[in-house]
Amino acid sequence: MCQSTVYLLDDEIMADVMKVEVVPEGIRLTSLFEPARVLSAAVREIDLMKHVVILEPLDGASRRLPGKTI
Repeated sequence: MCQSTVYLLDDEIMADVMKVEVVPEGIRLTSLFEPARVLSAAVREIDLMKHVVILEPLDGASRRLPGKTI
């Protein structure tokens, strides 16, 4: 399967995400097992080999990425 796990910086937000869509409010995440969510965030990084999407908040809150490899 080609689902990804989405993180808001270092916090896991949703697993098994099938679709990441840019919408006026931020990012809409669609998953197999959860209702769609819209986050006030922007894409920071997408790693297709690791199936990871990292978002950052649009409000400008400064948070550090974890020192570990995701």
